[in-house]
Amino acid sequence: MNSNNQDLKSKYLPDFVYGGIDGSVTTFAIVAGVTGASLSPTIVLILGFANLFADGFSMAVSNYLSTKSKKEFADKIRKSEEDSIKNVPEEEIQEIRDIFAEKGFSGSQLDDAVEIITSNQDVWVDTMMKDEFGIFEDHTSPFKSAAVTFVSFNLIGFIPLLAYVLSYFSEFFRTNTFTLSIILTSVAFFIVGSVKGRIVEKRWLISGFETLLIGGAAAIIAYVVGYLLRGLA
Repeated sequence: MNSNNQDLKSKYLPDFVYGGIDGSVTTFAIVAGVTGASLSPTIVLILGFANLFADGFSMAVSNYLSTKSKKEFADKIRKSEEDSIKNVPEEEIQEIRDIFAEKGFSGSQLDDAVEIITSNQDVWVDTMMKDEFGIFEDHTSPFKSAAVTFVSFNLIGFIPLLAYVLSYFSEFFRTNTFTLSIILTSVAFFIVGSVKGRIVEKRWLISGFETLLIGGAAAIIAYVVGYLLRGLA
């Protein structure tokens, strides 16, 4: 169970968090802009849902292609190193020796380190990829990463629209729609930002308020633009 939780955190939780931040920020910016322009709640929902599905899909595809490209590049380098070990092992051994010499190994310690590393091809290749090319292989599934991003973008990004959806069923939400949307979205900003802080090992309180301020700034800009252009509607 602990291994599975750690695997989720290291692989897919960042995709969920950043997808959620992007979804909530962009959707609430639309809500604020449309409200600033004094357009109807129906327009908010139309543009909001269009943003959720279109931008969410675009972000997921971009994440998929980015993750896939990184994996393909890492696979290419690994294959190249495996071929070099097979065809010119002496040169590759010398490269390992040079790498560990730069790390401060010398004499018998250096000889032992080189012997240990080169006795296992997988370890040998991993060492070359990390120390020569700076590549740390990522076993994240491009499809799963994209799916998590899409779900997160839509799930968290829906929160700014929740008050507008509920306004069709409740008088309270109908008369306080934008205010409630601000409150719900602010809570979402803070929570997602706090989780992001945990991932990047930053103080969760600071990260939460940072995300809240960034999202709020985007919303204010969108509201002002919408207000200034309201006469064109």
